[in-house]
Amino acid sequence: MNQHPLPRSAFCAVLLLCAVASAPALAQNRGRAPHLAYVFPAGCERGMTCEVVVGGQYLKDASEVYVSGEGVKVEILRWYRPLTAGEYNNLNMKFRETRERLMGQAVLRGSNNNPTDEEIAEAAGITEEQLREMEIYRRRDRDPKRQPNDQLEEEVTLRITASLEAAVGKRELRFLSDNAISNPIWFHVDRWMETRESEPNDLVATEVTGRFPLVINGQIMPGDVDRFRMEAKQGMKLVVHVAAREVIPYLADAVPGWFQAVVRMTDEAGDEVSFADSFYYRQDPLLYFEVPRDGRYTLEIRDALFRGREDFVYRITVGEIPFVTSVFPLGARVESESTIQLRGWNLTRTEQKIRTMSRQQYRPQRWYSSIQGDHAVRFPLQIDHWPEVMEEATNNDRETAQEISTRMTVNGRIDEPGDVDVYRINATGRIIAEIHARRLGSPLDSMLTLTDAQGNEVAFNDDYKDLSQAMLTHHADSHLEASVGSRSDYYLTVTDAQGNGGPDFGYRLHLRPPQADYELRVVPSSIIARAGQVVPISVFALRKDGFDQDIDLTLVDPPPGYRLDGGMIPGTSDQIRMTLTVPQKPTETAITLQMEGSAPRRLRSRSKIVRPAIPAENMMQAFIWYHLVPVENWNVMVSGRPGADMPLKIAMPEDGIELPRDGAFLLRAMINAQRTPVDQLYVELYEAPEGITASIVPDAVGGAAIKLEVSGEKIQPGERGNLLLSVYKEFTPEPTEADPAPKPRRTDYGFLPAMPFEVTSQRASR
Repeated sequence: MNQHPLPRSAFCAVLLLCAVASAPALAQNRGRAPHLAYVFPAGCERGMTCEVVVGGQYLKDASEVYVSGEGVKVEILRWYRPLTAGEYNNLNMKFRETRERLMGQAVLRGSNNNPTDEEIAEAAGITEEQLREMEIYRRRDRDPKRQPNDQLEEEVTLRITASLEAAVGKRELRFLSDNAISNPIWFHVDRWMETRESEPNDLVATEVTGRFPLVINGQIMPGDVDRFRMEAKQGMKLVVHVAAREVIPYLADAVPGWFQAVVRMTDEAGDEVSFADSFYYRQDPLLYFEVPRDGRYTLEIRDALFRGREDFVYRITVGEIPFVTSVFPLGARVESESTIQLRGWNLTRTEQKIRTMSRQQYRPQRWYSSIQGDHAVRFPLQIDHWPEVMEEATNNDRETAQEISTRMTVNGRIDEPGDVDVYRINATGRIIAEIHARRLGSPLDSMLTLTDAQGNEVAFNDDYKDLSQAMLTHHADSHLEASVGSRSDYYLTVTDAQGNGGPDFGYRLHLRPPQADYELRVVPSSIIARAGQVVPISVFALRKDGFDQDIDLTLVDPPPGYRLDGGMIPGTSDQIRMTLTVPQKPTETAITLQMEGSAPRRLRSRSKIVRPAIPAENMMQAFIWYHLVPVENWNVMVSGRPGADMPLKIAMPEDGIELPRDGAFLLRAMINAQRTPVDQLYVELYEAPEGITASIVPDAVGGAAIKLEVSGEKIQPGERGNLLLSVYKEFTPEPTEADPAPKPRRTDYGFLPAMPFEVTSQRASR
């Protein structure tokens, strides 16, 4: 079986009921999904217990915290939110009115003594805690650099314990309420000692004590510069590795869409001895510093644009640690032995022999380890099936061009600035040349140019957008497609678009015929649903090389009661809305579901391409761009609180609904009219194509039908997809003496299973 029940203990969560008034217990859910914006500090040393603050919105209703993996336990300590503008204004008005009343009474008594703030607050019923919160509000309001953001206002303090056996690495952290799971944020379990900044440390640096390596945690507020002073000995080879975007990949409401950190090191005289912004194309800084003399050095970090707020969280690892900056080659063939060259700092070995195994699953990239003294470093490699060759160092022009053929991978490198690699193509027909470099960690910004024997340009490409690479914002790898004949020589040239080069600028050149393929992403990555509920989900198809076949989607060995409806992505679409129905009985465990797609390689082909649907979070960057960032598991929890029983059922045609291009289609419905009269029942289409509307109409025999109307001016024949209908009851009670103008009352029943449709060329009679 492929589903994995997670016991409550695996959620690593304990609800600690707070016993004091300043730490209220987390309340029951009020219908909003928790939104997590940041966690600070964003990590903990294994074998230690840490208190962290999670910031976000709608956090008060969370009852559990989920951390992926084993060895981490969590306790919820307290919830906090500063006063809103409305709450502050109400308290301030009460304070002013009470002061005026008390001062008026003093005048009537002939007293010249004005009441104190404490006396006014006591008379107004304002507590000491509320006075403190009012002062916090005024202080935040006076800060000209502060940008209020409702999505960051709430805070929940957690106590996190990482066992000595906890695996080092990045974990998903989510909040759970009665009927919702939050988005994930990333929490790191590390092997080294952790410390954090002590504010204010913009002028007076935080003293960092302890032995290297260590991890420094901090937050950058508007205009902030954080400084850390540390002792270092001559000859030390310090690596300063900043994790900012690694902690929070994307910020929805900031430009460029992440915390763009810069760091520098200064000596005791304040002179700069080292500086770093981004390392090659990577947004996070990386600094290598050979200590020139014994002394006290100051490490500074800030945002490149002097922005900042609570979610500008960072982790800085400092120490004489091994760090791999590049590997070559960037990949290997399955079931082969290869020697990988490692470049970087503090490495005790620069070569690593690896043995690649058969690629059982669709996993083109795998991670390998190299032991470096007392530490292990990890690096990724691309694993392929085709024969591999190494670039010949003399292939700089047509006369020395290296001959290559299709279904071959070339491991090459732009060895120095201005280097040009030229290949003569031994192939005919339609070919695709594709570079994998930036996707594998190389700084190369490749350009591909295909020319004929006369030097005429046949095809060219600089950047090719690969939607499966959610963490790339500059898609710098090249991809071109062209037809080549047998009567002429063709030459493929690889260069760097910026004229750069060096030992780190490796690439893998794939030469192949078109090979239609696809990848899948399913959103949301975690679901809490009421027993028996129908939940809308989205599946995205990332199509490659013109792949345009229908993709059938199924659950892989699901437990009883789980069902997909509308599980097909038409060949003309890149995404589809469908529904997942969960069991009628609640579960005490979370279930990790798996979905896969199956599609013919080409029309009427019996050969199938089967690909997993990878769970992902649809993250926004800088107000406009969206990225499907993969996460670990597709988790579903079934709540014990069933919703209102659905009063409507439909008789769905076996082959789906054929809608006339201009007219109406009646879908027979069965309604429990005794409980819900037809005239009080309504349906709404959810994200339907423009030109399709839905309503409930009574039929001639006292029943009802769902009427689907199509406007031929707004939708074309051949349009396919799914219709998602939500159902609700609405009525206005009769006026009474106590309530002479009653408001309409509404009961939501949820969604019907997704209904596949196709718009035909036929017209329906009206």
